[in-house]
Amino acid sequence: MATLSVPEVVPSPLEDAEQLRKAFEGWGTNESLIISILTHRNAHQRKLIRQAYADTYNEDLLKALDKELSSDFERAVLLWTLDPAERDALLAYDSTRRFTSNLWVLVEIATTRSTHDLFEVRKAYHARYKRSIEEDIAYHATGDYRKLLVPLVSSLRYGGDEVNNTLAKAEAKILRDKITNKAYNDDDFIRIISTRSKAQLNATLNHYNNSYGNAINKDLKADPNDEYLKLLRAVIKNLTVPEKYYEKVLRQAINKLGTDEWGLTRVITTRAEVDLKRIKEEYHRRNSVPLDRAIAKDVSGDYEKFLIELTGHGDA
Repeated sequence: MATLSVPEVVPSPLEDAEQLRKAFEGWGTNESLIISILTHRNAHQRKLIRQAYADTYNEDLLKALDKELSSDFERAVLLWTLDPAERDALLAYDSTRRFTSNLWVLVEIATTRSTHDLFEVRKAYHARYKRSIEEDIAYHATGDYRKLLVPLVSSLRYGGDEVNNTLAKAEAKILRDKITNKAYNDDDFIRIISTRSKAQLNATLNHYNNSYGNAINKDLKADPNDEYLKLLRAVIKNLTVPEKYYEKVLRQAINKLGTDEWGLTRVITTRAEVDLKRIKEEYHRRNSVPLDRAIAKDVSGDYEKFLIELTGHGDA
């Protein structure tokens, strides 16, 4: 469900590296050339370009981009150029820091990445920061947040489609009992949410819906201002209907008084190669405006061009 368009005949990584070098030389930077190359290369191709650039010019491409570009455009290009696991490690690290604390980002990484991808993120985090992601979350998050997030990022969920319906029914009842008793931080509640495969969890939540007449997230709105419950709802949404979660992040980022560029950049760069097509469809359905048009109305310049290329044109 990616939107990324890669040309049928892709130049060699060395050719791309040479073209990028040309974009940096002379009077002013050729931003259009940078956009035309990087937005039409997949993660593997971008990795090879970085390698070729380092081998040829003895400089990290990211450092070169950092020197040449600025503000939101720079941030978007750097995030996009990073290897996906490195990118997530960086996002996770930033989201635990005191001044950039954003637990929602950790929820996104822990719930919408495949088990293999999450494992790669943890390895990249370890390599880059010389400690584990669990360690940092346990240190920076407190109370119920810590209790929920540590098992979520440590999870190695089964990725297949097999479902045990008897178990789903039994666990739907456990979830219902815990919610009825407002035991939202209960060990069993967190165990079910953080360890079951997505297919199994979907079956459990369908049982919940059918047996108790309400979607679980409706029942978790007992106190709409409770931040922990908001996070819990985000976890469930991301594990079951991530496109609805991301549509809301984009809607809030774009409709804010003054755009939330960070939210916009994060969603586009992390989902362009995954499920952005579905997110775009959901955005159009919910807002009656194609996502690329909403972005074009809200941001400008090279930053706009870069995001539009990654988003893909048209209404889908």
